[in-house]
Amino acid sequence: MPQLKASAVRDGLNFLSKLTPLRALNAAQVTGSYVLSRLTKKSRAWGLPLAVSLEPTTSCNLRCPECPSGLRSFTRPTGMLHDDVFRRTIDELAPRLWYLTFYFQGEPYLHPQFLEMVQYASRKKIYTATSTNGHYLTEANAKKTVESGLDRLIVSLDGTTQEVYQQYRVGGRLDKVLDGVKRVVKYKKELNSQTPRIIFQFLVVRPNEHQIDEAKELARELGVDDVWFKTAQIYDYQQGSPLIPTIDYYSRYENNQDGSWSIKNRLLNHCWKMWHSCVITWDGLVVPCCFDKDAEYRLGDLQTHSFRQLWHGAKYQGFRRALLKGRDQVEMCRNCTEGTKVWG
Repeated sequence: MPQLKASAVRDGLNFLSKLTPLRALNAAQVTGSYVLSRLTKKSRAWGLPLAVSLEPTTSCNLRCPECPSGLRSFTRPTGMLHDDVFRRTIDELAPRLWYLTFYFQGEPYLHPQFLEMVQYASRKKIYTATSTNGHYLTEANAKKTVESGLDRLIVSLDGTTQEVYQQYRVGGRLDKVLDGVKRVVKYKKELNSQTPRIIFQFLVVRPNEHQIDEAKELARELGVDDVWFKTAQIYDYQQGSPLIPTIDYYSRYENNQDGSWSIKNRLLNHCWKMWHSCVITWDGLVVPCCFDKDAEYRLGDLQTHSFRQLWHGAKYQGFRRALLKGRDQVEMCRNCTEGTKVWG
């Protein structure tokens, strides 16, 4: 526990070290416009996002259920983030951008220039993070990951035995993931680096819920900095699902005792994400958040417009107004729950 707390403190200080006067001003502008929008029910958006998720690729080596990449169910094309779109966007946003996640759908390490992109953003003093299934943390990639300046490495670990792990991570090999994590831990020590902060992300579903304590112990043994237990989004939850955990604390859904299920959280007519963050797909489409996995709510295209034009444009403002008016009228928002991570 002391080691976990020390890691969290170091990570917090690292995150704060990225703050500049312009980023602080931007944070005040974004927060102010969000608060005023909620109070007046009129959409205002000042500044630029504090956080952005960039999608390196939609390609993935696994076939996880409840994942469009795994199910190969996208209607949008599969591809790789173009270098010109990436650099142009980062150059525009970097002065105000505080947090950059290299992930949306797909496996980031499948992009051949993924770690070069991380390094480019890190040199601009942006806090960088990624989420991976951990199958491509080879000797070379593990060393390069540490050298890239990546601040946070989230590794999906949805089981502590191969039998359980493969029930959700279909096609995955747990031993390969654990070997990759060991390599990153090794190179952090060899290169005397505090980063990346390594986190196991454990998606709690019924087949693996009995391994929660084992996941914590495994993290301690390997020198992983923390374990996050994440609740699972189920698309067809209304009649129940074999993936919904029996442990209520780790479930987004509640049993109505009549054969039907519903989302626990009450849907509120506002959303902080629409003011402080967004998602950019591999081909430059700007979408509201990570729930829009198939990019149905396209708010603009960075191939034809600057980010600033889109962020303050009529389409984005119209979407924000729709949320303030009635979030339950937006299909994507109906299966949305805030606070999807829990710490056990």
